[in-house]
Amino acid sequence: MSPDEHTDWRASPLLASSLAGLPPALVLTAGYDPLRDEGRQYADALSAAGCVAQYVCFERQIHGFITMGRVIDEANTAVALCGAALRRALA
Repeated sequence: MSPDEHTDWRASPLLASSLAGLPPALVLTAGYDPLRDEGRQYADALSAAGCVAQYVCFERQIHGFITMGRVIDEANTAVALCGAALRRALA
């Protein structure tokens, strides 16, 4: 990624000029993820823009935990939350 791309809203949605009108969002973060605070800020910004946003932090987890369902039970919980959010959005 070039330095210019770091400030592109498509790489960091928090930098978008407006988040209004976006569809419902489920924002999941992990407590031991360097992106945790940014994820929370994004969920808050979505809510402030009038979007439906649900935020869940898995406090004891690391970045990428959602791909480790065979060894981390909370990964399966996170996947189930994603499935439920998709069902609601597509209903």
